[in-house]
Amino acid sequence: MSKGGQIMTKTALIVGLGFAGSVAARELAEAGYFVLAYEKRSSIAGNMYEYTRSNGVRVHMYGPHIFHTNSKRVYNYLSRFSSFYPYTHRVLGRINGKLVPIPFNFTSIDALFPPKQAKLLKSKLSGSFGEKTRVSVSDLTTHQDPDISALGDYIFENVFVHYTAKQWGVPVSQIDISVINRVPVVLGTDDRYFSDEIQMMPLEGYTALFENLLKHPNIHYILNADAADHLNIDSESNIISLDGEPFNGPVIYSGPADELFGYSLGALPYRSLDMQFEDHPVDYFQKASVVNYPNEEQYTRITEFKHITLQVLSQKTTILKEYPVPYRSGGISPPYYPIVGEENQTRYNEYLEQSRCFPNLYLCGRLAEYRYYNMDAAVERALLVAGQVLIDFPAK
Repeated sequence: MSKGGQIMTKTALIVGLGFAGSVAARELAEAGYFVLAYEKRSSIAGNMYEYTRSNGVRVHMYGPHIFHTNSKRVYNYLSRFSSFYPYTHRVLGRINGKLVPIPFNFTSIDALFPPKQAKLLKSKLSGSFGEKTRVSVSDLTTHQDPDISALGDYIFENVFVHYTAKQWGVPVSQIDISVINRVPVVLGTDDRYFSDEIQMMPLEGYTALFENLLKHPNIHYILNADAADHLNIDSESNIISLDGEPFNGPVIYSGPADELFGYSLGALPYRSLDMQFEDHPVDYFQKASVVNYPNEEQYTRITEFKHITLQVLSQKTTILKEYPVPYRSGGISPPYYPIVGEENQTRYNEYLEQSRCFPNLYLCGRLAEYRYYNMDAAVERALLVAGQVLIDFPAK
């Protein structure tokens, strides 16, 4: 790697091995780069990491991750590294003592309203939104028809208000509406949580997919390695150094942007989760893979992984309760969700401007770009960034 006191430019450095870092590493390796990657955790796969518990149940350590996409490009790309099986994700929510489909749909209306009122509401919804199959809750609350508006208020209060306050730690009035509108209201009986054309899960799990993704002779990764111990970002000279030597090759960074620059502009806020796993000596604990608890409990949802992995294990199951908590830098709970807001975005943009002073530095992924990416979008972004790197720094 070293020549004449400098790191050779045909080496690429990757920080973080979630989807963003791992896909970029594979692309650069296949193009001829030697790729050196640092991962702070003891495992690859980022928040998609899976492991098998002592009872034989395979779980997602950092909460359920369901692969869904409309991008055949992404699906075909990942299919190089794993077989997939069809999986349709369904979520229930406990509302007024009843378990009803989430997103809220016509079945939810039938369960929670008297028959005559339910029929009227469904008729008005069908007549008001034409060919639409999914609308936002704000589409309902602001509707001119008082019955539809009242339904919107009911859904907002019972599905969003308390769940959102728990998840983000502030009243719903302080949450950007784009966050709330991620979960639609379904105009019909479709009870799928996602509407994407492709809904699959990796046959042997995400960890196995990542192992195959990173299995390339040009990729060398180091676990339990904090990139800050090796990487120096000098904002005065705009030079990146690796282990004390100037590094002129491409650096793809997928960790927190504020951490990369030593929090020089202040910390970017995130929400985190306290994950509490429980093993139970029963076939199944609940009726669906995920049950949301918008109102009563301190946790937001319970995931039962056997519904997702389709494992057949008698009298053995594992559930996960998620308790939202504040993120603290250096704490046990990792940063999960960037907190959307004008002030936070302005601060991030200032970090982004700092990064642009380094011609060989690329920020890629949810943490590095301070935005919410689904898995397929993270893969698309990594492919795009890797492609740009190969234009800027041809491997051959």
